[in-house]
Amino acid sequence: MILVFLLKQAPIILSNEIMSILRKITEDLTMAIKAKDEIRLSSLRMLKSDLKNRQVEKGQDLTDAEIQSAVSSLIRKGRDAAKEFRKGHREDLAVKEEREIEVYHAYLPQQLESSEIEKILKETISELSAEGSKDLGRVMKTAMARMAGRAQGQEVNEIAKRLLG
Repeated sequence: MILVFLLKQAPIILSNEIMSILRKITEDLTMAIKAKDEIRLSSLRMLKSDLKNRQVEKGQDLTDAEIQSAVSSLIRKGRDAAKEFRKGHREDLAVKEEREIEVYHAYLPQQLESSEIEKILKETISELSAEGSKDLGRVMKTAMARMAGRAQGQEVNEIAKRLLG
């Protein structure tokens, strides 16, 4: 009964290439309902809602990269929210946001370590013959394409700025 309701509530047309991520999200959502895991349930509902909104906006199925982009966006927003909650002395809400971020990480590829990001950035800088902060945009565009969802842009940006001096 619950599963039928969920499917009627937010149907997402699936194509073969993205079936696995969306199926995993739906299965995890069902398991969270059964386990009465409120944080996981809330996080997955928000993720499905965001994916559905993006699909409607685009007018067609989302690609794997677009799903990863949506997940990364929710992670970034959650980090920003946790930071602001801490500024407002609301540790309880900051912890809730961080727990939601942990749920979202399950739907991203394995994240790169800082040393791996630095290695890719050094290669990119030498290939582009980048010199100084004026080339930061070119370096970021190329590096982020190579890392495709495996690194957060803010971390990459900080390392790139340090390397470019």
